[in-house]
Amino acid sequence: MFRTIRTGSPKKPALLVGLPCGTNRLPKSLVELDDSHGGRIKAAMRSRMFKGGLKDVVIEGDDVVLVGLGPSGELDLDQIRQLGGRLVTLLHRAEISGLDVRLHEVIPRKVGDSDAIGQALAEGMVLANWVVDFFDGKATKRSSPTGSLSIGSADNQMRGGLRRGIVLAESTNEARRIAATPPNICTPAWVAQQARAASRKHGLQCRVISFAEAKKLGMGGLVNVGMGSANKPCMIILEHKPKKPRPDHRLALVGKTMTYDSGGYSLKISNTMKGMKYDMNGGAAVYGAMIAISRLKLPVHVYGVLPCAENLVSGEAYRPDDIIKMFNGVTVEVTNTDAEGRLILGDALAWACRKIKPTEIIDVATLTGGVVVGLGHFCAGMWCEDKSLRQRVEAAAESTGEKVWRLPLWEEHRSFMRASHADIWNSGPSRNAHPIQGAAFLSYFVDKGVPWTHLDIAGMSTVDKADDLHVVGPTGFGVRLLAEVAARAGA
Repeated sequence: MFRTIRTGSPKKPALLVGLPCGTNRLPKSLVELDDSHGGRIKAAMRSRMFKGGLKDVVIEGDDVVLVGLGPSGELDLDQIRQLGGRLVTLLHRAEISGLDVRLHEVIPRKVGDSDAIGQALAEGMVLANWVVDFFDGKATKRSSPTGSLSIGSADNQMRGGLRRGIVLAESTNEARRIAATPPNICTPAWVAQQARAASRKHGLQCRVISFAEAKKLGMGGLVNVGMGSANKPCMIILEHKPKKPRPDHRLALVGKTMTYDSGGYSLKISNTMKGMKYDMNGGAAVYGAMIAISRLKLPVHVYGVLPCAENLVSGEAYRPDDIIKMFNGVTVEVTNTDAEGRLILGDALAWACRKIKPTEIIDVATLTGGVVVGLGHFCAGMWCEDKSLRQRVEAAAESTGEKVWRLPLWEEHRSFMRASHADIWNSGPSRNAHPIQGAAFLSYFVDKGVPWTHLDIAGMSTVDKADDLHVVGPTGFGVRLLAEVAARAGA
C-alpha cells in the first residue's frame, strides 16, 4: 500500500487510459497520446492479457497503464470506483508514483463527466489503500506502507474530481478508523476526544454534553442506556457553519454511537456479541461526513449529533420493565434492553429538534437485524415521508454508490408501538415489521413538520470478506452519502 495518495502534477507520470471490450482499433481521441508515448498504448492493447474486461489491466513499460472498461454501454461510476480499488495495488507493485488520468477520453458522457469520473476513481483508490494496521504487534509480519502516489490530469474538471474523491475517501477512512478501534479504547470519552481533535484540525465547532448535564436535561434514554457502564455516556455536537451559508437551511445529522452493545440485561449470546464494537458505525458515518463537509467547504449549515454510550450489565444498568422519560417528555416502557440504540437516538433527535431547529434531519444507525433479513448486504433501509428530502437522498445514493431502499412507515406502525403502561415501548411484542418498529419508535422524537429520514445501515456498515474497496471490518458506509446530501441541500 502507498503511504499517501494525493493530487498533483507528477514529473514523469504514467498515462492511465481505458478501452471497452471488443476494441480493434485505437480511438481517434487516443491516437495523439499513443504517438507521444512511443506507441505503447497500441502495444498494451495487443497484449494477450487485455480483452477489455473490467478486470483487465496491462502496464506497458513504466509510462502506460491500460484498463478494461467492460462491454460498451454498461460502464457506471461504481465500476470506475472498483477499478480504482483494483488499480492501487497494481500501481504500488509496479512502483508507479505518478498517474496522468485520461479515462474521460473514451468513457461516454452518459456515464459521468470528467469531474464525476475523477471523483469515483480517486475514491476507489483511497478506500482500497486503507488497512487496519494500527494495532499490529511484534508477532505481525506486515509490510509497512511505502511511497506516495500523485494523481493528476490535463483536464481541469478531472483534477477537481480527483481532489474531491480523495477528500471524501479520506473522511470515510477516518470513520473506519474510529469504528475499528476496540472498545477497551473506544469509549464515549475517547470518541469525544477524537471529535475535539477533528474539530481543531478541520475548522468545526465542537460541544460535548456530559453525563451529569444529560441527567439535568432529562435525557432519560441516553442516561439509562449508558449508566450501567463505568464509561459514562455523553453527547457530541459538531457544527459546520460557513461564512455565507445557503439561507434558511440547517441540516442535522444524527448518528447512533454505541461504542459497545452487550445487550444489557437482555444479554446477547456469545456469537452475536462479537463485533458489537461496530454498533457505533452510524455515529462514525456522521463523524466522517462532518469532516468531509468541512474540508469541502460546503456552503450549508450542518450539525452532527453523536449520542455515545456503552450498554453493559451492572447494578446500575437499566432493566426490562423500567419506564423511562425521554428528553421531549415521551415515556418509554422498556421491553428489551437490547433495543437500546433507538433510546439514545430518540433523545438526540428530540434535542436536535428543540435546540437546532433544523430544516431537515437525517439519522443513521446500525439499528436492527431485521433490515439485514429484509434487504441483505446490498443496501441500507430508508424511511422518509418527505418527497423532496427522499428524492435528494435517493439521488445522492445513486451518485455515491451507497444504495438505499425505501420502506413504509404508516400510522399503523406507529400505533403498534403503543405500550400498556407508558406512551410507547422500545420494542414491539413480536418481530413483525421488525426494522419498521425502529423507525416507528424514532418518529415520536421528531417534531411534526420537520422533514426526516431514518437510515438503517446494519447490513452495510461492515464486511466479513475483503472486496475491491474494503478489507474485513468497517466500510464507512454513509459518509459519502451524507456529504452528497449536504452538498445538494438548499441548492
